Amino acid sequence: MQSLTAKALVDLRLPGPGGSGFAERGNPVRRQWVNCRNLRRPRGIVVCAAERNGNGRGERRSVRQSSSPSSFASRSHTYALLKQQMELAAKSEDYKEAARIRDSIRSFEDDEPLLRLRRLMKEAIAEERFKDAAKYRDELREMGPHSLLKCSSNATTLGISVQVRSVFIEGRSEPSKGLYFFAYRVRISNNSNRPVQIIRRHWIITDANGKTENVWGIGVVGEQPVMLPKTSFEYSSACPISTPNGRMEGDFEMIHVDKVGSPSFNVAIAPFSLSLLGDGDGHTI
Repeated sequence: MQSLTAKALVDLRLPGPGGSGFAERGNPVRRQWVNCRNLRRPRGIVVCAAERNGNGRGERRSVRQSSSPSSFASRSHTYALLKQQMELAAKSEDYKEAARIRDSIRSFEDDEPLLRLRRLMKEAIAEERFKDAAKYRDELREMGPHSLLKCSSNATTLGISVQVRSVFIEGRSEPSKGLYFFAYRVRISNNSNRPVQIIRRHWIITDANGKTENVWGIGVVGEQPVMLPKTSFEYSSACPISTPNGRMEGDFEMIHVDKVGSPSFNVAIAPFSLSLLGDGDGHTI
């Protein structure tokens, strides 16, 4: 499938003193390149940009204080590294090392209540112990309202599919100050037989405390791209929240451009998790 964008950007508005900004911006924009070598390496993110509109302002969000210790971020990073190392060992057929790392992961999960419950639920489902699985599921929901969500989602509306994957950016986060930074990549594919244009975006961001914020904007990353049938548009962006996990969802407002006066319609963005611990399968972008 052809992609309509040739640039691989992370559209980041990096947080400054006293606050943080939601990443996406509408027109007009002034693009300022920033040094991104301190970011952790999420695959698919090639270049980083900070964008501001003409008066230096953009869509802004407040960051609340959180009591979550910074050690939680460190443990989460360790867990992600262990997952990656086990995968590499298995691919290189070093099964002894893979088994050793697997045991380390099991020990790590036993010490993390959320991870332990998630593993117990998967085991119960695999062994068809559905009563136990339901109990673990309920405990997970009580512990964290976003703990059962994946860090990716895929939804299709009127032939337009939206795929999203998120990743925690440790290098831009300050857990001791209640700031957790997440990047996400969006792929919008026009699988219909009519050309469409993205007019507006709407994000619903919810942190682990249940605080919900709605963010609206024109187009995406300062553009209102037109997608012909069987083409796609991809972009990367980012979002800070005040807790170690949360969720995002929303919709894109679009119009068909092959007929003057066509009414607009909304394309759903299915919920996905923002989580330091990934989605339970060790997946990152």
